[in-house]
Amino acid sequence: MDPILKIDQLSKTFGGFAALNGVNLTVKRGERLGLIGPNGSGKTTLINCISGSLEPSAGHIHFDGRDISAERAHVRTKLGIARSFQIPKPFSSMTVMENLLVPFAFVTGLDGPKERDKAMEILTRMGLADKAHVQSNQLSQVELRKMELARAMAASPKLLISDEAMAGLAGAEVDEVLEILFDLSASGITIIMIEHIMQAVMAFSQRVVCLDTGQIICEGTPQEVVKNPDVQRAYLGD
Repeated sequence: MDPILKIDQLSKTFGGFAALNGVNLTVKRGERLGLIGPNGSGKTTLINCISGSLEPSAGHIHFDGRDISAERAHVRTKLGIARSFQIPKPFSSMTVMENLLVPFAFVTGLDGPKERDKAMEILTRMGLADKAHVQSNQLSQVELRKMELARAMAASPKLLISDEAMAGLAGAEVDEVLEILFDLSASGITIIMIEHIMQAVMAFSQRVVCLDTGQIICEGTPQEVVKNPDVQRAYLGD
């Protein structure tokens, strides 16, 4: 099966600092990929380059058979790349439903009954149907995380990048978000999970990639990666 995402020799420098240094990565269609690494390893820079909020200094990004290296972020979203953000930033004066209609309007240019029906389908899938007409500033932390995923899903992604969707959540809440991500994966969406909660990453991922100092130091099954000496050094030191 051809990959949905292929990254070739991707580098990103900020002044004299190399945040990414010659990263090569291929992601299969429908794959559940975990992206891990200590703070400052380059994870956020990598997903910002994939989603288009940062322009790489060198290298190429191919998505769904197309070179998107020079495409703007909004073009990539319309092509099928969506992401949730580590820190939810809802339109706090809007209801949960209205928050979803914004990306719907961006992607389709429409805001009618059909879009509202689709928005409600997504909210139901996220367990937020009863919050549809509640202002987003009244949501709990786990509900905000679910709404972040819902807003990403409103763009009808082929690739979803989940950026620490479980940060700050309790054990049962982590399980709720994991269940949603498994459900999205089962529908055929490719998912890249960036997460510091190792138990969640290992439970969700079919393959795990570990970054350190802007380079991939290990990739393999969750069991292989967690036992890798380079990964252990990156997290724990010598």
